[in-house]
Amino acid sequence: VSVTIPVNFSLSSFRGLKSYIRTFSPGHSCPIPPTLVGGSLSLAYTPGVARPCLEIAEKSEAVYKYTAKWNTVAIVTDGSAALGLGNIGGMAALPIMEGKAILFKRFAGIDAVPICLDTQDPDEIVETIKNIAPSFGGINLEDIAAPRCFQIEEKLQKAVNVPVFHDDQHGTAIVVLAAAINGAKLLEKRLEGMKVVINGGGAAGIAIMRMLKVFGVRDILVCDSKGIISSNRDDLTSAKQEIGNITNPEKIQGTLWEAVADRDLFIGVSKSNMLTEDMVKNMARDPIIFAMANPEPEIMPELAKRAGAKIIGTGRSDFPNQINNLLAFPGVFRGALDARAERVTMKMKIAAAKAIAEKVTGKAINMTDQEIADVLNPWNNIQSKQTSGSPNEAHVRAMLEELKQKIGGQRTWLEGKKQQVEKAYAILDEETAAL
Repeated sequence: VSVTIPVNFSLSSFRGLKSYIRTFSPGHSCPIPPTLVGGSLSLAYTPGVARPCLEIAEKSEAVYKYTAKWNTVAIVTDGSAALGLGNIGGMAALPIMEGKAILFKRFAGIDAVPICLDTQDPDEIVETIKNIAPSFGGINLEDIAAPRCFQIEEKLQKAVNVPVFHDDQHGTAIVVLAAAINGAKLLEKRLEGMKVVINGGGAAGIAIMRMLKVFGVRDILVCDSKGIISSNRDDLTSAKQEIGNITNPEKIQGTLWEAVADRDLFIGVSKSNMLTEDMVKNMARDPIIFAMANPEPEIMPELAKRAGAKIIGTGRSDFPNQINNLLAFPGVFRGALDARAERVTMKMKIAAAKAIAEKVTGKAINMTDQEIADVLNPWNNIQSKQTSGSPNEAHVRAMLEELKQKIGGQRTWLEGKKQQVEKAYAILDEETAAL
């Protein structure tokens, strides 16, 4: 029996089907696409599937029109720097990647696929990701140790035409900048004129330094395990040499004790208990402390406060002012996917940080324990911390929607989806009637 599928009907069917190629949690049924109702499997698979294949072969951009690429991200790791666990390998890092996939889905509607590699060779990692990139609209690098992560990200971004985003670097830097913007506002200071010390010369510390420099902060010191980084040290990696070349113009030397002297802002992306009360007392008046080491921060908040810190943030959810990447990466990818961006630029990251900072409004901006948005309920930042009630997911989505618009999205995601579905149904109805 010969089956003939009209070309336009087949293509319009696939435009509708692409919204159904999604991930679903156990216990939640997958909706049946309208084009399959009545057993029209020939439209979803052979022979109908041939038409979009030929369209994509002729014009590669058509892949976004007929497939799920537009909304799919790869979460790739080699497990070499898994949270605070160290080098545990790709397989052991799988639960972390699966958790991240849930966050992508929950907070941005993005379908993310965990990919755990059984290699830690930079060239092999780049080659592997490059070869699977055609299936994805974006690449999220996760838990890859420095300095290899810099090399991998740089080479990979040149090799693929979809955005590559190392969240440990850029997600952290975005949220730190947002917190610093509001901290400076609370203290009625200009962030650009503040003296900053960053403890930690790894991926996050370097990314934070770069973003602060682009924002306009001039006076920055960075410390690693051997002390203050300066261009006259002869034991620096290429990444740390860059730090020495663009920071510490006075060539200050010494340990963290010397580094914090008269500084306005401490940013810790290092290890627990690195900052003492005496060090905080040695800083400028009313300093800001962002102690983000996990699970134990560089200094516990109560100790920092007792030593004179005015504003304190950590990476933990059980303390006020949690500096959490979740505020950034879902919205950054949502905007990048919707705008069909080929890379996440520094301009986009600065815009994202400003958008997050702006979510703390009203009375909250005068409260030192509410200077960064609550990741699960940003709107309770304009209320009392004693206000009862469960987190409202709609508020989170509203925050991410604004962030998406800030970094280049031309329409809200929901409006775009609605128009897309309505158009697909209209075409389908017309062509069905013509049959």
